[in-house]
Amino acid sequence: MLAGELYLADDPELSADALRADVLTERFNATSAADPEARRAALAELVGELGEGVEVRPPLRVDFGYQISIGARTFINVGAVLLDVGRISIGADAQIGPNVQLLTPTHPVDPEPRRAKWEAARPITIGDNVWLGGGVIVCPGVTIGENTVVGAGSVVTKDLPANVVAVGNPARVIRRIGPEDGVAG
Repeated sequence: MLAGELYLADDPELSADALRADVLTERFNATSAADPEARRAALAELVGELGEGVEVRPPLRVDFGYQISIGARTFINVGAVLLDVGRISIGADAQIGPNVQLLTPTHPVDPEPRRAKWEAARPITIGDNVWLGGGVIVCPGVTIGENTVVGAGSVVTKDLPANVVAVGNPARVIRRIGPEDGVAG
């Protein structure tokens, strides 16, 4: 699984890892907004790497948790689904809108191995300072370059370069981001 090769999802070791993640996710999702230290501690135990100043708002769903890396100062809004059968790397200062799905699992197109419950995964990489609007779906194997903005409801099926705005299903680049897009002081 970790090498991106076919595996059986009902393997006892993977089932134990998934149960661990379910218990930790349940704890994270039950934390009080009035207790940010407990919330961060639960999240730090769940994910593989957690940068300083990260905020994730419950509810959150994951497969295993330990395959997720979240960079410093990243914000992940409510309803995130991070299916981390493959590695999910989220850079620093990213903004992830509500109900975003990062989906690493894949399944064989051939019906026989699919029926036999074989699966695989491809990693997802989200660069620094990326903004994913609400409801964005990122498919297996996708890399999104730094500073890129993906419009709400888009489905990202292929890599997106740095410094662009992309929208649609499938997401397509509609323009480059330049200095004129900065915030006026």
